[in-house]
Amino acid sequence: MKITEQRVKELAHLSRLQFEGDSLTKMQSDLEDILVMCEKLKEVDTEGVEPLIYLTNSETVLREDVVIQSISHEEALKNAPKSDSDFFRVPKVIDGNG
Repeated sequence: MKITEQRVKELAHLSRLQFEGDSLTKMQSDLEDILVMCEKLKEVDTEGVEPLIYLTNSETVLREDVVIQSISHEEALKNAPKSDSDFFRVPKVIDGNG
C-alpha cells in the first residue's frame, strides 16, 4: 500500500503532530515499511496458536485485601484546615460558566 504525502499530513493532523521536509518524507517511508511488515504477518500460519493475553508467564503476587479502620472519621477531619460536619471543605476550582 502506498502512503501519500497527503495521507501523512492527515494522520499528523489527527495525532496533533507536524512534519515538514525531510521528516515528512522519512515518516512516509516509515509508515510504508510498517504496512509491508503487517502484510508479511498475514503470511504466518497461526492455526492452533492461542492468542497471547500477557507477554510473559509470570504472575503478580498480591497480598490479601484486608479492610481495617486505621483512623476515625473525626480524627481525619480534626487536622483539616476547613471542614463542614462530615466533609472536607476545599476551594472552588471549576467555574460553572465554562
